[in-house]
Amino acid sequence: MRCSLAPVLIPYICPLLQLASLPSSPPFSYCVSVLSGHVAFHVDDVYKTCLNLQKSSVSFKKLPDEGRMKGLAFAYDPDKYWVEIIKRAEEHVLKTPANLSQTMIRIKNPGLSIPFYQKLGMTLVQQRHFGPDQGAFSLYFLAALGPNETPPPEDEAGIRTWVNSREAPVLELTHNHGTENDDDFKHFHGNEEGRQGFGHIGFLVDDVFKACQELKDLGFGMHKEPAGGNMKGLAFANDPDGYRVEIIKRGGYDDKGTPYYFETK
Repeated sequence: MRCSLAPVLIPYICPLLQLASLPSSPPFSYCVSVLSGHVAFHVDDVYKTCLNLQKSSVSFKKLPDEGRMKGLAFAYDPDKYWVEIIKRAEEHVLKTPANLSQTMIRIKNPGLSIPFYQKLGMTLVQQRHFGPDQGAFSLYFLAALGPNETPPPEDEAGIRTWVNSREAPVLELTHNHGTENDDDFKHFHGNEEGRQGFGHIGFLVDDVFKACQELKDLGFGMHKEPAGGNMKGLAFANDPDGYRVEIIKRGGYDDKGTPYYFETK
């Protein structure tokens, strides 16, 4: 299946994405759970970028010289979502001052989550494993490779350079070791009643109906079928952790690129 990762994480941030009625008292805020994850931006100079953000009154969870991992930072956006700021590879040829580089979500079982995203056309390009002395977790990076994009090299240094040089984002899956063996463990996915926050990620595909059928054939469930609801032709799947994944037709259904259509009665 040919896919591309459509502008990654979609948190609830603006009135068009908010629920129909928001509580007015106490003051409303979204549930920003550490169990969901974050988005990340690549920049040329992490320190300079953080300084400029601080001058604009942006607050930080972690500045680049704080903690054990030096040289990267986590800023808070206005809704307190975490935004990681990462240095680009020296070899990059990008012209923009920053690019949206990744969405990270936390997963319970990589043996279930990785095949789900691979079925949507993603390629596992990098994995990093950390033992008990480093927190006991693993990171899996998946990319939707373009038709003319050179796959990453096989050596670790080359893979890191490739990931930190590309303009298109990657999907980072974070797995805390042992959660896959705990029947009672689950991640909050941001769409539970009273815990709305994260939103969803989206994928562009050539055939929405075919993509959904392939996911269902593997036993994955749908939150919205492409023929369901008023907006036809787009769908929402549930990944193994319950995160919602929008499936959108590449190019849309008309000359304006509208990603849905209404049923003619």
